[in-house]
Amino acid sequence: MTKWKEKFMEFIFLIAACTSVMAVVLICIFLFANGIPAMKEIGFLNFLLGEKWKPSNNIFGILPMILGSIYVTAGAIVIGVPIGVLTSIFMAKFCPKKIYTFLKSSIELMAGIPSVVYGFFGLVILVPFVRETFGGHGSSILTASLLLGMMILPTIVGVSEAALRAVPDQYYEGALALGSTHERSIFFVVLPAAKSGIVAAIVLGIGRAIGETMAVIMVAGNQARMPAGILKGVRTLTANIVIEMGYAADLHREALIATAVVLFVFILIINLSVSVLNRRS
Repeated sequence: MTKWKEKFMEFIFLIAACTSVMAVVLICIFLFANGIPAMKEIGFLNFLLGEKWKPSNNIFGILPMILGSIYVTAGAIVIGVPIGVLTSIFMAKFCPKKIYTFLKSSIELMAGIPSVVYGFFGLVILVPFVRETFGGHGSSILTASLLLGMMILPTIVGVSEAALRAVPDQYYEGALALGSTHERSIFFVVLPAAKSGIVAAIVLGIGRAIGETMAVIMVAGNQARMPAGILKGVRTLTANIVIEMGYAADLHREALIATAVVLFVFILIINLSVSVLNRRS
């Protein structure tokens, strides 16, 4: 009877795994089947390198949105990654037990806050702050980067802390036995040993930043033009899709699906690049 139960559970797990794979395959088929023909009709170079997006004139160039996504994501990485990694080090190796529970609960609560709430916070607090401190209209690359840097913190902190705690204690104890200080043992022994997990955390944070839509729409300015500075408004790939998909039709709709293809390929390239780097190291 036990053997049959094991076989049954193995079959259930196999079905679950196949379902997950099939979902990804179906998404890929839908995107490429609807997006590639639009790219051919518009022209691959015109679509990818075009600097103007005017659906009413059948002009579909997504270079401003590509650069907007890159700039906003890069800004979020510059802001969120150092803070997230250092916070995870503090929680794993330095944090007193009295405040650890409160700090851990607060970070987990940040992960559960809806994107629209983050966007409302950015619209009410960050936009006026950036406008009064740095100038401009407030809805800009800088504002979106600050907000996304906050949003990716729970992901980076959670995964990085787990990676640091997974490092065997013998690494830390051996460094101390060789005369290293507590700080040097952590930063020069434990941290490099947890590198693969921390890199995975950063990749997940990048994926969150690239795929975020609602919060970015509320604070980035949504201007489909070439980025002209960190204090100017931009439109990202995700925002472009969400803003116009509701009324798009024919070639316009297919161009938006093709934009999703570009976004999908962009994230795929990032994941593959990180995997190659990890294997080489």
